[in-house]
Amino acid sequence: MIDLKLELKQQALNEGFDAVGICSPSAIPEANSRLHHFLSSKYHGTMVWMENRSEWRGNPTSLWPEARSVIMLADSYSQRANSLENLKHVDKGTIALYARNRDYHDLIKKRLKRIGRWLIQQQPQSEIKVFVDTAPVMEKPLGQAAGIGWQGKHTNLINRKIGNWFFLGAIFTTIELPPDEQESDHCGSCRRCLDICPTNAFPEPYQLDATKCISYLTIEHKGPVPENLRKSLGNRIFGCDDCLQICPWNKFAKLGKETRYHARKELESPSLKQLACLDDRQFREMFRGGPITRIGRNRFVRNVLYAIGNSNLEEFLPVVQKLKTDPEPIVADAACWAEKQLAGDD
Repeated sequence: MIDLKLELKQQALNEGFDAVGICSPSAIPEANSRLHHFLSSKYHGTMVWMENRSEWRGNPTSLWPEARSVIMLADSYSQRANSLENLKHVDKGTIALYARNRDYHDLIKKRLKRIGRWLIQQQPQSEIKVFVDTAPVMEKPLGQAAGIGWQGKHTNLINRKIGNWFFLGAIFTTIELPPDEQESDHCGSCRRCLDICPTNAFPEPYQLDATKCISYLTIEHKGPVPENLRKSLGNRIFGCDDCLQICPWNKFAKLGKETRYHARKELESPSLKQLACLDDRQFREMFRGGPITRIGRNRFVRNVLYAIGNSNLEEFLPVVQKLKTDPEPIVADAACWAEKQLAGDD
C-alpha cells in the first residue's frame, strides 16, 4: 500500500507547486474571532463579500462539514524585478508583480484539479473541492496551520525557502490525512514591512486596515479614492508590492518556475500617457488573460490619472484635460484632480 500523504506531496511537486502541507479543517480556531475583529473595525471597506458568508469564511468546518483534511499548496511567482525601483520613474506606471502576465486563478485551478483527480483514483469513494481565492476560505491561516509558512506582520504568508512571493491554492477532501506541523513565526523584531507602507495601512503588527491599503484602493475600491490618500499612491496603478518587496526573507527566494507569471515586457514599466489613452476595447485587448481586466477600463484609467497627477510633469496636461470630459464620473474626477496637481493648485 502506498504512503498516500507522501505520494500526494510528490504529485503536487510534479505539478510545479513549491510547497505543500496538510491540516485539519478545524486547525484554525482563532480565525473566526480575528475575522470578526477585522469586520467590526470596518477594515474591509466596501468588500461586502467578506461579510457575506462570514460564518463559512471563519470556520472551514462549516464550509464543507464532510471535509476531513485541507491540502494547502504554494505556487511561487518570484521574479528578479524590483517594484521599488519602478517607483522612481514617475512617467511610468507600477503594476504589482503578480499582475504583469496571466491570471493565476486559471493556471492554479487546473493543476489543483489534476491533483484532485489523482487523489480520487487512489480512494474512489472520496470527494474533493478545490479553491483558489474565489470562495470563503481563509487560505493564509490554513497555510500556516499546514506548515507552508507563517503570517508575517504584513499579514501575508512567508516561507523560509521561497520568501513571500507565492499564490495559495486549497484542496478540501473527505480523506483523513495526517496533518503537518504548524509553522511558527520568524519575523522577530523586524518591522520593515510596516515602516515602508506609504499609507500606514497597518494599525498594529499582523493587522491590516484594507481601506488604507493601496492594493485595495486601486483594485477593490470602485469609487474615487479619498483625496487624502491619492498622493500616497505615487505611480502605483494596480496593486502594491512594497511590504512584500522589503521582506528580508526574500533573499532565499528562487525564481518562480511558471513562466506565465513572469512579467510581459510591456507591463514592466508601462507609459502612463499610453495607458491613459486606452478606450475599453484597447484596455481589454492589452490585458487579455491577466488579472487587470477584472477592474475594467474606467477604474484602471482612474488609477493612471492619479499617477499622472503625482508625476509633477506638465507634459501630461493635454491628456489630462481631454479626460476631464470623460463620460465615466470617476475618470473625469481623477482627471480634474490630476490637472490641479500638475498646475500646482492644491
